[in-house]
Amino acid sequence: MATARAPRRFCRCACFCSENLYVARYGLHLRFQGEQQLRQDYGPLKQEVERRRRLGQESAARKALIASSYHPARPEVYNSLQDAALAPEFLSITEYSASPGADLQGLLQRLQTVSEEKRIYRVPVFTAPFCQALLEELEHFERSDMPKGRPNTMNNYGVLLHELGLDEPLVTPLRERFLQPLMALLYPDCGGGRLDSHRAFVVKYAPGQDRELGCHYDNAELTLNVALGKAFTGGALYFGGLFQAPAALTEPLEVEHVVGQGVLHRGGQLHGARPLGTGERWNLVVWFRASAVRNRLCPMCCREPDLVDDDGFGDGFTREEPPTVDVCALT
Repeated sequence: MATARAPRRFCRCACFCSENLYVARYGLHLRFQGEQQLRQDYGPLKQEVERRRRLGQESAARKALIASSYHPARPEVYNSLQDAALAPEFLSITEYSASPGADLQGLLQRLQTVSEEKRIYRVPVFTAPFCQALLEELEHFERSDMPKGRPNTMNNYGVLLHELGLDEPLVTPLRERFLQPLMALLYPDCGGGRLDSHRAFVVKYAPGQDRELGCHYDNAELTLNVALGKAFTGGALYFGGLFQAPAALTEPLEVEHVVGQGVLHRGGQLHGARPLGTGERWNLVVWFRASAVRNRLCPMCCREPDLVDDDGFGDGFTREEPPTVDVCALT
């Protein structure tokens, strides 16, 4: 009788608590090497290090409390992802991507290429009614007295989808059923065909809250950024080159948001968001990770990862050795 395989254990790299520590006071990403260096150079950095060390435990506690005490306004968004929530064009594109004989040229005829050089693409993802329902649920959660984690070190307002309970019904099927074959054709050199984990969050920009986002790169092999709404002006995305490349922000490319549509790009692509003009902007951001790539080279410290066990998907590293693929090329 066959024995069921144990779930894969995901990890983070130890550099999460020592490298690329964002300190909002200075708008800089800094490094932590020890107490003496910390006192001499940075001072406030210690608070960020301690916050990162507590993240997993605190996030798990918030998720448990939300699961036991929160009452959704739009419970239907917690159902398993249905085709009706997805734009017809998206369904057609992903169906083609998974079909026998599908190739890159055929896929590119069905996508909008934002930048061939930077390999940035736009694709319709969700229908307008689903975006509206999801926004109503997110706003309801925002108004509740439930604890809320920061989406990431640079965004202070928004929602972590795994804490709200939307990872399993929404993001995991989006990755596994729909985006995996598409990413395999678009980004085979970046692990597009081996995506096995993700980190998903919604960011909010509004007057008196976050209004813009500084230039950065993502802790991911690939990123999907979907505009959910609401009415707003400004806030365009801008893109430079890959973070490893010199003069990466020369003549940045600006990309406007379109509600329901997503922008696909490599995680290492330098990018940011221009200041919001008016209104509110909500975006779903999904960092896709391929352990076959990152197990060889951590994208944040650019070294072989020093693995530390973590909860959930961690930062997408594994102790197993799945078949490897080439690390994403610089061009």
